[in-house]
Amino acid sequence: MGIAGAEDAGVYKLTEDLAVIQTLDFFTPIVDDPYTFGQVAAANALSDVYAMGGKPITAMNIVCFPVKTMDMAILKDILKGSLDKLMEAEVTLVGGHSVEDNELKYGLSITGIIHPDKVLRNTGARAGDKLILTKSLGTGIINTSLKGDMASDEAVAKAIDCMTTLNRTASELMPDYDVSACTDVTGFGLLGHACEMVEGTDIGMKIYAQSVPYIPEAAEYAKMGFLPGGLHRNRDFREHMVQIEQSVPEYLQDILYDPQTSGGLLIAVSESHAAGLLKKLSDAGIADAKMIGEVVAQPKGKIAVT
Repeated sequence: MGIAGAEDAGVYKLTEDLAVIQTLDFFTPIVDDPYTFGQVAAANALSDVYAMGGKPITAMNIVCFPVKTMDMAILKDILKGSLDKLMEAEVTLVGGHSVEDNELKYGLSITGIIHPDKVLRNTGARAGDKLILTKSLGTGIINTSLKGDMASDEAVAKAIDCMTTLNRTASELMPDYDVSACTDVTGFGLLGHACEMVEGTDIGMKIYAQSVPYIPEAAEYAKMGFLPGGLHRNRDFREHMVQIEQSVPEYLQDILYDPQTSGGLLIAVSESHAAGLLKKLSDAGIADAKMIGEVVAQPKGKIAVT
C-alpha cells in the first residue's frame, strides 16, 4: 500500500507474516507550551500506525528550528515532551534530522509492524456496519480561539487532553472484533475522512449529528465565528459528497468539518460486534467513544448527515 487510496500510512510486506508500516507528520506549533507541543506531535504521528491496526516500534525526529531567534531550551522541551509520549507508547527513538528554519516545525517519522493479513485500510467498510468515533471533535476550533485569546483555560485543557491521548488502546482492542475499516480523524475533519472511506466505493455513510461527541466549548466558539481556515477548505473540497439535513445546526456542521490534530479513530465494525466494542472501549477508559452512524448501501459514495 502506497500513496494510492489516501491510506493513513504506507505498508510494505517483508515476509508472509510480517509487514512494515511507515508514516511521517510534522507541523508548526498549535499550543503555546513547548513540552505539550512535543506530546501532541508524537501522538499525532503515532496515530497513523494505530489506525491501520499496527504496532509502532521506532521513531525519528524531524526538526526545523530558528536557532538565531529562539532559545534552544524551547527545542529541548519539545523533544522532552515527544520522548515522554514515545516512552508511553513503548516506541524507541532511533534518530532524526534537523535544519535551521525561520519558522519552528516539529514532527516524527514512525515505523510500525503488522501481519500482512491484519492491515486495516480506510476502505473496506460494509453496508450494515456501525461507525464508532473514539475522541471528541472541536480541537481545531478551540486552537483557533486560543490564537484569538478567546479560549478558556478549561477548553484548552480539554483540547490538549484529547490531542495528547494515544489511540493505542483503541487500536489494540480492534482485532478482537469484526472491524472492516478504520482511519484516524485529523486535518480533513470527520466528514473529510468519512468521504475518503466511501469515495469510489459501492457504499455510503449516514452520520447522526447529535450522536457525534465534541468538546462543548467548541460549539460556543463556532457560533462566535472562530473557525480555522482548514475548516472552510474541508467544506469546499467535500461538500459535493455530503448531504446535510437543514435540521442540523450550523455550528454542528462546522464541527463536523473541523480539522483535528491527533484526533480519534473512526471505526467501521459489524452490527453484531459494535455494542461489544463500544463497551470495551468505555471499560478501557475511552469515555468519549460513541456510535455515530452506519454504513449504508445507498447513496453510493455519499455521506448523509441527519
